[in-house]
Amino acid sequence: MNPFRWSFRQQYLFGFVICAALLGYAFFVQFQLGIQPCPFCIFQRICFAALGLVFLLGAMHAPRASGGRKVWGVLAFAAAAAGMGVAGRHSWVQLNPPELPTCAPGWNFLVEQNSWLGVVRKVLLANGDCSSIDWRFLGLSMPMWALLWFVLLGFGALYAGFLHRHAHRFRR
Repeated sequence: MNPFRWSFRQQYLFGFVICAALLGYAFFVQFQLGIQPCPFCIFQRICFAALGLVFLLGAMHAPRASGGRKVWGVLAFAAAAAGMGVAGRHSWVQLNPPELPTCAPGWNFLVEQNSWLGVVRKVLLANGDCSSIDWRFLGLSMPMWALLWFVLLGFGALYAGFLHRHAHRFRR
C-alpha cells in the first residue's frame, strides 16, 4: 500500500485523481460557497487541468522503457512548474497587496485592450480580487495550498518518471 512502491501507471493515476479532486473542490468553493475566482485562480485551474491531463495520458500510455517514463515525468513537471509560477505570483500578490484592489490589467494592458479573443474573454470571466484572502485553511490561503500541491505533484511526477524500476517478469 506504499505509494512509493506503486507502478508508474498507479502513481500517475493517483496524480490524476488528486488533480481532479482539487479542481472539483475549486468548483465547489466557487458555486456552493460563493467565492468568485480571480484571473490567477483561473490560470491555476488551467494548470491543474493540464497537469491532470498529462497524468492521465501518462497512466494510459504507461511506457515500459525508462526513457518514455522520463518524458512523461518532465512533461508533468513542466505543467506543475507553470502552476507553481502562477500560484507563487498569486501568493505574493496576496502577501503584498497593491494599492489598487485588483490584479488586472497587466499582461501588456490585456494585449493592448482586448485582442486574442478578448484576452480569452477576460480570462474566462473571472471577476474576483486577486489580493483579497477569502479562504484559509491551517493559516494558508488557497493559492498557497495550490502552490504546495503543484510542488508535491511536480516532484512526485519526476520521482515516478525517473525511478529506477526493476524488471519483473509478471508485473507491469
